[in-house]
Amino acid sequence: MMTLTRSPEVIEAQKNGTPVVALESTIITHGMPYPQNLEVARQVEADIRAAGATPATIAVINGTLHAGLTDEQLEDLAQAKNVAKVSRADMAVIMAQGGMGATTVAATMIAARLADIDVFATGGIGGVHKGAEQSFDISADLMELAATPVTVVAAGAKAILDIPKTLEVLETNGVPVIAYGQDSFPAFWSATSDLTAPLRMDTPAEIARAALMRAAMGLPGGQLIANPIPSSDEIAAAELAPVIAQATKEAEDQGVSGKGVTPFLLQRIFELTEGRSLVANIALVRNNARLAAQIATEMSNLRDKT
Repeated sequence: MMTLTRSPEVIEAQKNGTPVVALESTIITHGMPYPQNLEVARQVEADIRAAGATPATIAVINGTLHAGLTDEQLEDLAQAKNVAKVSRADMAVIMAQGGMGATTVAATMIAARLADIDVFATGGIGGVHKGAEQSFDISADLMELAATPVTVVAAGAKAILDIPKTLEVLETNGVPVIAYGQDSFPAFWSATSDLTAPLRMDTPAEIARAALMRAAMGLPGGQLIANPIPSSDEIAAAELAPVIAQATKEAEDQGVSGKGVTPFLLQRIFELTEGRSLVANIALVRNNARLAAQIATEMSNLRDKT
């Protein structure tokens, strides 16, 4: 009954044993306007191909779950209106209704598992929102990381979140949080934070081995690879802190809650930084895509040796 369609490029890659990297689609439908969203989506896919892997942008189109989009489908999605932002709770409903859905981190992980894709590149994961002790506003991304065996490459958690609490929830749920090439946990637009990452790895091969070891041990869930934004593209945490505080206060004053919080904050931070946050966001997504392709390649190589 559930329909999963792989793009011709993904079918060919999996038949030939070429590494594949999943990509979410909310950045296309909810992250930036057309035509910039299409340009960025094409660029990220090109980065993955240049690194020797095949991109698989995930989306729900007319009720069908797609792992990999043709360029025509990518263009249609970039211009589509009223696309649902789907996560674990509503993904099946949107599909059953024959709807259009852009996938969050959680939904993309689910789709990647169904499509036999081991590695997924995104911008930043969701997490524990500030004030969650009253609102209980915690992203489904964290529970998905604990349940679904996909390696997720992100620039840490979005800096608008309560990152210490986010790390606590990940630890409680047994999710390996691995900083790439540094001890500090990256903070999305900023390469470093004042938090030490629970784990550190310095090569894609190490990360690939850790994923395969978890599978061999029968451990559930995936692993989060916290990949710092290149220093040339970052916005320093000290500069961002008052901007995030102002945007957060405005959200509270206006009664923004639930799924509306993240897009509101990201839009206000974009405005308050005069667009610099979006430039940094694009840079970190591309950086994550390149690392994800390297990890997927190493996983493929390790499997070939066994």
